[in-house]
Amino acid sequence: MIKKTLYFGNPVYLSLRNAQLVIKLPEIEKNDILPENFKQQSEITKPVEDIGIVVLDNKQITITSGVLEALLENNSAVITCDSKSMPVGLMLPLYGNTTQNERFRQQLDASVPLKKQLWQQTIKSKIDNQASVLEKCTAEEVKCMRIWANDVKSGDPDNLEARAAAYYWKGLFANVKGFTREREGISPNNLLNYGYAILRAIVARGLVTSGLLPTLGIHHHNRYNAYCLADDIMEPYRPYVDELVFGLVQLHGSNLELTKEIKACLLTIPTLEVKIGGKRSPLMVAVGQTTASLYKCFDGELRRISYPER
Repeated sequence: MIKKTLYFGNPVYLSLRNAQLVIKLPEIEKNDILPENFKQQSEITKPVEDIGIVVLDNKQITITSGVLEALLENNSAVITCDSKSMPVGLMLPLYGNTTQNERFRQQLDASVPLKKQLWQQTIKSKIDNQASVLEKCTAEEVKCMRIWANDVKSGDPDNLEARAAAYYWKGLFANVKGFTREREGISPNNLLNYGYAILRAIVARGLVTSGLLPTLGIHHHNRYNAYCLADDIMEPYRPYVDELVFGLVQLHGSNLELTKEIKACLLTIPTLEVKIGGKRSPLMVAVGQTTASLYKCFDGELRRISYPER
């Protein structure tokens, strides 16, 4: 079953009752004019076990420790946003698997050659998916990208990822004047940043659920980054976010702000349809298959990570 993503952009009280998330609006709670039965009817409950991601995007949200405990016990990810509504914090469970210690050890003991081979698979999949998005969205020539994908060597020593990215971004948003892909760049960089933050949370959650440390990457190793492995494994999934943002630009123009409507579209990322293992699946479910296969690679049961194909 696909887990739900809950977004809270207004002041709200979040509490726990009988394993249910209780959602109350303070404006209604404090309004003495409204009848008591109306106040009770305005209360909404959601089963905690059905929730995969919670996004907190308002400084006046009140959430109890009981809610946080229940969410984390059910392997949910909790995202907090800054004053610009950009995701700034991520809370994940410490223990997401019954054989956690054993899995940590296998991840820690992974050899350098194995990690380089896994990175090779990751970048090949990413470039192939980028090529498919570019071809679908713009009808651009992608033969060179297919060649680069096939030429990726163990560890990507030739940095074909960067070469493909330069070609990809130049073509995907060619109609957006002055666009370059950079975190503080012009729109739609803001939409891409937001979408990637949601994707990162989904992947980090999947890694924890599979009993892996999201901090220890197979390629990324920035000592200030707590989610290096999540940043590695999300790479082949980024093109799905890119395609979604491309569609929003086509509909609304390039000078987009992160309005509630735009964020609502970006929060559909967990339910985007992807193809993995020859079958259609929601992105969040596919990520779980990817992270499970990654553990099996560390364990020696598999030699390849299961990534989505476009």
